[in-house]
Amino acid sequence: MKQNTEAKLYQIFRIAIAMCFIGHGAFGIITKQVWCNYFAVFGIGQETAYKLMPLVGTFDIIMGILIIIYPMRIVPLWLVIWGIFTALLRPLSNEPFAEFLERAGNYGVPFAMLLLVGFGNNFKDSISRMKSRFTAEQNVFKNIEVCLRVTVFLLLLGHGWLNLIHKQGLLNQYSSLGISDPLAVANIVGIFEILTALLVLIKPLRSILIPLLIWKIVSEMFYPAYAYWEWIERGGSYAAILALWIVTNPALYKKQIINNDN
Repeated sequence: MKQNTEAKLYQIFRIAIAMCFIGHGAFGIITKQVWCNYFAVFGIGQETAYKLMPLVGTFDIIMGILIIIYPMRIVPLWLVIWGIFTALLRPLSNEPFAEFLERAGNYGVPFAMLLLVGFGNNFKDSISRMKSRFTAEQNVFKNIEVCLRVTVFLLLLGHGWLNLIHKQGLLNQYSSLGISDPLAVANIVGIFEILTALLVLIKPLRSILIPLLIWKIVSEMFYPAYAYWEWIERGGSYAAILALWIVTNPALYKKQIINNDN
């Protein structure tokens, strides 16, 4: 039971990190126009921004492929830094702060992976291939659970907040589904997600996590532009919920208590 848990989390985190990098990198290759706002934070004009976007995108995609074919600690470590940095560029470019929170999966999940595999002791450890078979102590799972609870709380809070302030992109999604009153739906979804976020933070009931995972997977499919890449980039959001469901299994800790008694 316990060894299977490490293996499951390890693979879930790897796939999620790859999705985050590849989805984000695709926007650089596509040269997504809104990225110009983020380059502008550093005084970089549109012409230069469009030239830099494919370079940034290519590097992201390389990182996504690397975590699959040769997983190293430096990749999730970089995503923690890069994920926080790119998410912060949104409020720094006058987007709502909720945009930073909503992307918590991009930096929370790679941090959870580092908690699982360890941060390493030196630079050599950071560039050495990570082992896929290992044993983690009970306190490691507890730390991962706390990390994932905070991550899921932030991403749901952020998305719910964006609904309540009627983000135009979300209203467009609801309208594209044939909903006649997207504002009302946005309010309902916003309240639902914020209440669910609080519940996950205070008491993450396993019975709600799988329905919540399905909700997140399905609701992220309705972006009117670049739909597939938007869905892929949010791999961390799905992984955070799924991994939280795994580490909140009571049998995981009962197994550990029995082993300690022996």
